[in-house]
Order: sequence, then structure tokens, then C-alpha cells
Amino acid sequence: MVLRIVLGVLFVAMAAGQLASFRRMPGILAAYGLVSGAGATALAVALIAGELVCGVWFLARPRSRARVPVWVFTGVAVAWALLAAQAYARGLTVTNCGCFGRYLPQRLSWFVLVQDALLLLYAGLLLRGSTSTPLGTAGARNRDGLRNEEADV
Repeated sequence: MVLRIVLGVLFVAMAAGQLASFRRMPGILAAYGLVSGAGATALAVALIAGELVCGVWFLARPRSRARVPVWVFTGVAVAWALLAAQAYARGLTVTNCGCFGRYLPQRLSWFVLVQDALLLLYAGLLLRGSTSTPLGTAGARNRDGLRNEEADV
């Protein structure tokens, strides 16, 4: 539960920083050398939306074991890790990793790669602890007498 709250705060802060500097996000993401123009804008929208979805979910329902927000978190973490790892391996100079938009800029370095690796580790831990409700069991009661939807809270 604590991990979800911490990650929720982190991802909401990341999304807020990126939204506040949205006009700069395509340029920041283009520095990674994989996307530019409309592709960079689409990637920025996808990352921000993903960060908001899982960040708000983790804060609003920290005890939830639902799998969807965990997969969203995993997707965002994988995207950032792939961007950073490929740019670092190619020796690109990225002056602002973009995690918080134009705020709290960090130069792409081994330290950013370690942060991304930790997010991937957390994603694995969250996936391991998450559950999915089998189709057709919505509304059914579990051993504790709670409906499956309540048990996921």
C-alpha cells in the first residue's frame, strides 16, 4: 500500500510537470532520437495520460489489487526505460530527461537508468501482487462475504 501511495504521488507529480510544460514535451522527447513531430506529441500525450491514470488510481485506491492500473504503470515505466536506455547506449546527449517536463531537469546519465530500473522492479512487484477478476464473477461473493469488486479495494 505504501509503495502505491509513493508511486501515485510520483506519477501525478510527473504528469503535472509535463502538463504544465506540454508545449516543450515533444522537443524533450525528440531529444531521445526515436520520435519527432506528431509522433513526439502522441508519445507525450500517452505518457501523461498513463501517468495520470495510474497515479490517481494508486492515490485513490491504494489497497486495490486491480491489474489494469498496474499494467498502465508498467507500460509507462517500460516506455521511459526504453527511451533512456537506447539514447544512453547510442551516446546521445539528453540535457533534460523530461520526467517532470521542464521542471526538475535531469541530464540523461547512469543515475536516470537506475531510477528507470527501480520503476521496472516496482512494476514487477506490483504485477506479482495484483489480481484480475475472472470474467463472469463480477458481483459474486468471496469467502469473506464481500463482492469481488469490494475485495479489490
